[in-house]
Amino acid sequence: MIAKPAYPYLCRDSDRHGRVRYRLRVPGRKAVTIKGQFGSAEFAANYRATVEDEESVKRFAGEHGIFNRLASEYPNSAAFARLAPETQRTRRYWTKWFIERYGTLPVAGLERRHVERIITDEKPGKARLIISMLRALMALAIKNGDRKDDPTLGIKFAKLGSDGWHDWTDDEIAQFEANHPIGSKARLAFALALCTSQRAADLIRMGRQHVRDSRIEVVQQKTKTRLSIPLHPDLLAIIEATPSDHLTFIVSDHGKPFASARNFSQRMRAWAREAGLRGCPLHGLRKACCRRLAEAGCTSPQIMAISGHKSMREVERYIKAANQKKLADQAIARTSTTHTHASHYPQEKKA
Repeated sequence: MIAKPAYPYLCRDSDRHGRVRYRLRVPGRKAVTIKGQFGSAEFAANYRATVEDEESVKRFAGEHGIFNRLASEYPNSAAFARLAPETQRTRRYWTKWFIERYGTLPVAGLERRHVERIITDEKPGKARLIISMLRALMALAIKNGDRKDDPTLGIKFAKLGSDGWHDWTDDEIAQFEANHPIGSKARLAFALALCTSQRAADLIRMGRQHVRDSRIEVVQQKTKTRLSIPLHPDLLAIIEATPSDHLTFIVSDHGKPFASARNFSQRMRAWAREAGLRGCPLHGLRKACCRRLAEAGCTSPQIMAISGHKSMREVERYIKAANQKKLADQAIARTSTTHTHASHYPQEKKA
């Protein structure tokens, strides 16, 4: 028999000063700090007062088998702690999305057909995020003994768009640069993304302290990959021309580092719109950098040394496209030197 916790929904954490505190986190309610020494009569009385009465405590303690309870445990799990901060942020968002709709349903009752119904009308990208979140919850449920299997296993996804994120064209790159001069925050952020091919979460942490001997040192937040990237001469010139009193290169309009990758991505979209561009996301600059490297004749390992990709599959797609373009140019150039246009058309007869 599994013993019920003395204080359901109670979580231990630290405040901004490093002091340990205990907070009651009930889904759908604001977190409340319980005052008093943990385990004391005062603490117990404050806890009971917070959850309103003894019956509420019993009700919370009996909710082991519903998704609300499982979702409250997940952020405190070891599996969640191992995730990158941006992945944690995304996982929290979709967990909240799920429990707002299905939080009171029993964990043991979830079947594959239910999961398929949940994602049936969602876009492929969103469906993948939902399934990823559910698999994490199911792993915790299996560990807790709430169920023995994972109903999300074997579910097939609809294919994502073949091109994925929009790859900025050279014309779009030129248009952005024409509207955001060197010395502006927008131009520095743009150049840093285009010349290093890094994700938003890594770009917002870069600063002069990461530059050594004309190289920038990067430890990717998502994969923990360590990179040492030579600074492109254009990027180095833009860094030197952009005034800054901050530790990070990229700062918000309020003069502070961006709080999250999402906030920075949104600001980048706004800068693109100011340049008259639509549908040009920040992540597309990562793709544009890889494309340019491929067009310059770089090999897969060379591109991966810049982008930090773990798999060659994505990188080889850029090389294939670059090679096709180069071969097509060579083919047309060859035919243009061996045939004259006049020979393909009938000549006008002279009177």
